[in-house]
Amino acid sequence: MPLKKGTETELTIQAAAFEGKGIAKVDGLAVFVPNTAPGDRIKALITKNKKSYREGKLLEVLEPGPHRITPKCQHAQVCGGCSWQHVDYEHQLEFKGEQVQDHMERIGKFEGIEVNDTIGCDQPFYYRNKMEYSIGHRRWLSPEEINSEEYVNDRGFAAGLHVPGRFDKVLDLQECHLQDPVSYQILDFVRSWCKEHDITPYNPHKRKGFMRNVVIRISKYTDDLMVNLVTYEEDTKVIHRLSDELTEAFPRITTIVNNVNDRSNPTAVGRYEKVIYGDGYIVDRIGDYDFEIDANSFFQTNTRQAERLYEVARNYADIEEGDTVMDLYCGVGTLSLFLSAHAKQVVGVELSKVAIKNARKNTEKNDVDNVHFLQGDIQSIIKEGKLDEFPSVDCLITDPPRAGMHADVVDHLNKMKVPKLVYISCNSSTMARDLKKLKEVYRIEEIQPVDMFPQTYHIETVAKLRLKED
Repeated sequence: MPLKKGTETELTIQAAAFEGKGIAKVDGLAVFVPNTAPGDRIKALITKNKKSYREGKLLEVLEPGPHRITPKCQHAQVCGGCSWQHVDYEHQLEFKGEQVQDHMERIGKFEGIEVNDTIGCDQPFYYRNKMEYSIGHRRWLSPEEINSEEYVNDRGFAAGLHVPGRFDKVLDLQECHLQDPVSYQILDFVRSWCKEHDITPYNPHKRKGFMRNVVIRISKYTDDLMVNLVTYEEDTKVIHRLSDELTEAFPRITTIVNNVNDRSNPTAVGRYEKVIYGDGYIVDRIGDYDFEIDANSFFQTNTRQAERLYEVARNYADIEEGDTVMDLYCGVGTLSLFLSAHAKQVVGVELSKVAIKNARKNTEKNDVDNVHFLQGDIQSIIKEGKLDEFPSVDCLITDPPRAGMHADVVDHLNKMKVPKLVYISCNSSTMARDLKKLKEVYRIEEIQPVDMFPQTYHIETVAKLRLKED
């Protein structure tokens, strides 16, 4: 009898699936259940009926599998920030490698391709250099509170992370192990201070309230620590008073900024920003290069692991002294600068004007004179022939967003026939799709996963491509 929505059933999880879910099979039908691990025998509730699969909710672990461990954090099964914290780290790396292998074979249609063992992170907790906490007027209730016979009030001041799929409710964190412990301590201080001083949380439905986010950036190579207080409106008196008490309580803080986001969008980026204390930026380092990072700059979230990722990319690029390197989707130029000492010149291409501004600033700050940047949409740059100004590109690096490269961009790379190509991806499924097209012109010689985000299903992957001989 086929599984229907609302059915409770016992399942044995056979493998780890994409997005951190476990997968079971019932009469050949796949059932995906979050918060499970291979080998678990569970009781699950079927929550979605799809034509070729089902989705379920974990009700009870009847018998834990060999890879299941007790999560470090009490919120691990709820907040979504650590979807694999219940799996021992050694097997997280194994499962991530299996996902990349599956995508290459199933989506890319590669036969006999081998994916290298995943490069792990030496610090599987407290590795993030940035945490973006949300402030809300409604908190997410625990299962115990939901099932309580007594009324539980979910209104008030909640500070933490959004539960996946719910923009209007915030999980009121009591601990977090993704960033240096001082990060949660600062969040807890802000929450307590706001409650004590009757500072209202932002209500996205009524578009009222004051506090929206607390964003914390911590440098891994300097002593810099930034607190970004994101508010719905400007109130200099409140922000300066909170800033004074924060710096007194946490002498580690080197700068505090106030982003004012008076628009309806849920981002932590303000329409304008004011520096309240310190320089308004922090300085971190990747390789031999220093980077100024302001509140809204993009920077790799795992600094030390980013170095490993870039080292893999540099090795795959095999840059020679006279080479011209093109870095597509270059962001603020971190990889461009990282490669610059080995090349004749590096040309970075990026859509974001802010990112290009930061990239040029970073280039000047590090006294690098052989890196240049083009700002604009890559498709438009291709159509306008701007890439044709560099006919002698020896190596091309591409690091697109999760959606991968547009088909027109892939086609153009095939036409360019650059001798050496390195593809970096944060989504191996779209990477496999693009490599399937690129293999018309290129040989895929090696694929290396690098774990930038322990305790999650996310995985960075680097592919080494070489132009086929005519």
